[in-house]
This record gives sequence, C-alpha cells and structure tokens, in this order.
Amino acid sequence: MKIGNRDFTTKGHTYVMGILNVTPDSFSDGGNYLDADKALYRVEEMIGEGMDILDIGGESTRPGYTPVSDDEEISRVIPIIEKIKSRFDIPISLDSYKANVAKAGVKAGVDMINDISGLKADIRLAEVIAESSLPCCLMHNRAEAVYGNYVEEVLWDLEATLELAHKAGIRDDRIILDPGVGFGKTYENNLEIIDRLEMLHSLGYPVLLGASRKSVIGIALELPVEERVEGTIVTSVYAVLKGAAFVRVHDVKENVRAIRMAEAIRDGYK
Repeated sequence: MKIGNRDFTTKGHTYVMGILNVTPDSFSDGGNYLDADKALYRVEEMIGEGMDILDIGGESTRPGYTPVSDDEEISRVIPIIEKIKSRFDIPISLDSYKANVAKAGVKAGVDMINDISGLKADIRLAEVIAESSLPCCLMHNRAEAVYGNYVEEVLWDLEATLELAHKAGIRDDRIILDPGVGFGKTYENNLEIIDRLEMLHSLGYPVLLGASRKSVIGIALELPVEERVEGTIVTSVYAVLKGAAFVRVHDVKENVRAIRMAEAIRDGYK
C-alpha cells in the first residue's frame, strides 16, 4: 500500500502511526500541541523515534466529547498540516469524520484519511475519499455497546462500512480497517477484540490497532492516562502477534522498540 511517497508492506511488519492532537481537550494530550512550534518539535521528535505515519486530529472524540464546527476543526489542523508538509517528509493522516474537513485536508496535502465513524457520520466523506484516491482507515463504531454475538457483529458492521466505501468508489487497495477499541464497546469487549484481532483478517484488508493509553488499559492496570505506556506496549506486541499492519500510539519510541523485539522473536531465527 502506498501512503504519501512511501510504500508499506502490510503483511509481516507492524508500522507505527504517531498521534498529534491539536485540540484543547483530547483525553491524553489535549492542549499540549496547540502552539505550532511545540507541535513541530513533537513531530520531529516522533520522526527521530521511528514514526512511520503521523496522524493529526483537530477534534477530541473521547467519551462525552463536545463536537466542534467544521470551520473550527479546519482552523486547528490545516495550518499545522501545511507547516509539517513544508518541513518534514512524513506521510500525514488526517483524523476526521467530516467531509468538509477532509476536503480541506486533501487540498493541504494530507496522504490519508482516518475516519472513526466507518463512513457513517457524514455520508459525503466516502465520496471525498474516493475522489481523492487517498488511502483511508475505517473504524468500527457503535452508538451503544449492545451486542448479541459480539465479534461477528463487529465484522458485520465493518462489512456495512465496506459496502459504503465500494458504493462511493473507494478502491480495495486503499482501505485499512480498525476494530475501534474504546468506541461503542464495554471494557470486556475491548479486551476481546484485541485478543481476537486476527478475526478481522477474514475481511481481507490491512488492520490498524489503536489502543494507546485508552481506558481499557487504565481499568486493567488501575492507572491514570499518563501511566499507561507499558499497557500500550502490550497491545502493540499483540498487534504484531495477530498480524496487524499498523498501530496508532502516543509513545512512539517505546512502541517502536517493543515491535522490533516482538518481530525479532517471531522472525529472527527463521
């Protein structure tokens, strides 16, 4: 899969997507990178730590978040995207479920769209992605964590998302799927989808796992958000063992090293 100017082999290696939230209220790093210089410094730092893709978002989607207008989100993300593009050679993913924001991102030169709604929040987004020919990450999400047959229903929901993508003309080789840890799921649901991540391969697309610092880790370890690095590392190792192509994390250096070690154990003696 080509993202930006880089080719990604989506089988046999797990790549690291670094998170940059230019928001005042994101659950982990809200308010840290509203200043452009701080944001650029963090991007440079993550590149040095081994980041493969940068994911930038302008609206917090934590539980109970307050939505912002398209214009507000655009005003947060586009200036910093333009600055990053002018300074660094790193593929950029735009974390947004809104068609207007995605359009602005495409114009600013983003290389990928990361949609937490699975194309279900804004019916126009699928067309924007298709017209741009950019890769996209489409996430599983539900309004309520109510399931009869949990993993099977996650797969059914993702199949519905894929139907929307195909109807709009998004190519199969442009799609990544995300099981949506922390979205429309109970604590037990989150643990199970990580443990059974390989089930998503039945759909035939590369998989991204985004569990970094999330509540499932906080509950399991009884730790606040700033102390969830080790828990996140465990989920990244699971991603390697379950064949995920990407992980989305806050702490790049630690997760890059953990992935390299997990892959060395898996592959190094063969």
